[in-house]
Amino acid sequence: MEALLYYASWACLLLGAGFCFVGGLGLLRLPDFYSRMHGGGVTDTLGAGLILLGLMFQSGLSLATIKLVMIGLFLLLASPVATHAIARAARHSGFAPQGTGEE
Repeated sequence: MEALLYYASWACLLLGAGFCFVGGLGLLRLPDFYSRMHGGGVTDTLGAGLILLGLMFQSGLSLATIKLVMIGLFLLLASPVATHAIARAARHSGFAPQGTGEE
């Protein structure tokens, strides 16, 4: 059982690091503001979530796991709301998505 937790935690950590890398690459390479926000959202939600899950597997049942769960819940609630608020503010200020003909 301990070996299964060990390999599951490393799988989550590596997948999370991969999503963070792809999200960071998206922030650099995607063409417009709204596409870049999508890259940032992937990094926050999937990357950080999988890294937190991997850390939870490694810490076992302890106070650290409770703290990691609280951090994960905060990320899952705050990240989409912040991304939506930023996109809405950009759209409200007249910053149109690329290719809509409103530029």
